[in-house]
Amino acid sequence: MATVRDVMTTEVTTVHPEMGITEVADLLAGTGFGAVPVVGAGDVYEGLLRDQDLVLRESGIHVPTTIAILPGIEFTLPGQLKRYDEDLKRAAAATVGDLMATDAPTIRAEATVEELATLMHDEQVSHVPVLDAAGKVLGIVARGDLVRHLARTT
Repeated sequence: MATVRDVMTTEVTTVHPEMGITEVADLLAGTGFGAVPVVGAGDVYEGLLRDQDLVLRESGIHVPTTIAILPGIEFTLPGQLKRYDEDLKRAAAATVGDLMATDAPTIRAEATVEELATLMHDEQVSHVPVLDAAGKVLGIVARGDLVRHLARTT
């Protein structure tokens, strides 16, 4: 049975949380990468910076939708304030640490390709960092890596 180790890219460029947004944008543009793992002290994984994070940073801020029920009584739709807070944080980001996703899913190299595909589908992500037991980056899997593997093996 194929494992994540069989499909992951092992030559991974990583960035640090204190790096500037412009520097990392130049890196992504120059390499064509869609995401880069962020590592801190001891090269331990801290998060993932995706090209979509950079695009969202430049997009407009979504103002929360409110509904006036009666004069002076307003109701903000659920989730709207959270999105507004996230948009403000993203717009003010100056470093990778400010913008990176700290909750991006990760996987171990020993996991099966089926587990990887399920994770990518369920979490709706296009990149998954591969970590060892100590939290260090061993590789990364992009959706395209998985598709190429499926094309070779089916």
